[in-house]
Parts: sequence; structure tokens; C-alpha cells
Amino acid sequence: MSNEITQKPADEFTEVLSIIEQARENAFRAVNRELISMYWEIGRYVSEKVKSEGWVKSVVQKFSQYIQSHFAGIKGFSPQNIWRMRQFYETYAGNEFLSALPREITGNGKLSPLVREISWSHNVLIMQAAKTAEEREFYLLLTKKNNYSTRELERQIDSCLYFVLTRTILLSNTLCAEVCRRHSSQTINCICPTKKYSKPNCVNLLK
Repeated sequence: MSNEITQKPADEFTEVLSIIEQARENAFRAVNRELISMYWEIGRYVSEKVKSEGWVKSVVQKFSQYIQSHFAGIKGFSPQNIWRMRQFYETYAGNEFLSALPREITGNGKLSPLVREISWSHNVLIMQAAKTAEEREFYLLLTKKNNYSTRELERQIDSCLYFVLTRTILLSNTLCAEVCRRHSSQTINCICPTKKYSKPNCVNLLK
């Protein structure tokens, strides 16, 4: 009986491989969503402490050590990353993003489903490079749609892709069109061909 099984063509079992791969992908995405949500909540906590109690670098250093002392081997809680969590929260909790993405962050402060669909490394890269809600959303959508690695995302940002596309008005591009649709109530860059940008290293591309 076992010999009969081993002699079966391998392609008869490929369906099981796809089931396993899909389950692994779903598990990874679920873990990532929880991780991003945790960073969001910690960012909120630190942001409120900075405002109400005047937290400074030395306090965040102690806060980092406190967390790491309670969870042996835990990663991602260096003082630098905790400050990034605060920046993450404050970046997406502002009124600018609330008006730009009404479905993504609701009035009760819930985290955007969009930012939870990509890794923390991707989010940090976008958050630090993009200067406007439109640009952030563009790269969030781009990363999710194309499943970019952080290296590829960085390459696209360094190539000034957002500024090139908004300058040349490629409204037929579905990604740009989606951004424009979401921001239709505002004066937005991607429908303004005469807009002048001041993003470092990108100005020459727009002349």
C-alpha cells in the first residue's frame, strides 16, 4: 500500500502545498496586524506621556529597559523604536490623515487597516520618507498591491515615483486614480501639473 502511494505523481499533492502556503501566509499577516496594533497602542501611550508628564529621552530609556526586563529576549523595544512608535501614532492620528482617509482611521482613534497590512519596516520607511498624507497613502497602497520588499520600496521612494507620477498626471494609472478619488474633496497634488515640489533630491526630475 505504501509503495502505491509513493508512486503517485507528485502533482497530485500540489493542492496540499497551496493549502499550507496559504495558511502560513494568513498566519504571518495575522501576527503582523497584531504587532502593528501593539506598536500603535504603545505609541499612543508614549505620546500622551510626553504631553502630560513631559517624558524625555532618559525616561524612554528606562521605559525600554523596563519592558525588556519583563520579557526576556523580546525585540523591537529599543528607545529608538519606541520613539518611532510615538511618531507612528502621531503621524496617522492627526486631522490631516483623518480627513484624507475616512475609512482608515475612525473618529475613535482606531488604527488604519491599510497600515496593518504591511510590515513595521515598511511603515517606518514610508513614515520617515513621505511628507504628506497623499504621498504616504500612495506608498502604502503601492507596497500592499505589489508586495514590495523594503529594499524595493526604498528604491521606488528614492526614484521619486510619487512625484514623477503626480507631475505627469497619469490618471489612467489605477493606483494614482485611487489616491485622487480618496482626496477628491481636497486640492491634491496629482491633479495639479504646475505644482512645485521641494522634496530633496527630487526637484530636478520635476523641471
